[in-house]
Amino acid sequence: MQTDLLLKSCALACLCLLLSGCSTPLAYYSAQGWQRQQCFKLQDPQQRQRCLKSASGSYEDYQREAETKR
Repeated sequence: MQTDLLLKSCALACLCLLLSGCSTPLAYYSAQGWQRQQCFKLQDPQQRQRCLKSASGSYEDYQREAETKR
């Protein structure tokens, strides 16, 4: 379930970049907002909390994590 949400949020971010020419941080936060909406649809409270936690990082945190993986 988490992987599905992550893939959809990445797809949304890419779509945002392609269609509107928005900046990378804006696309990140847009996808993050969409992911949070999906989290609230989850019935299980623990699963919802894990989902929301994964959708709460800042763009700067995301960049640092991506740099360490390169």
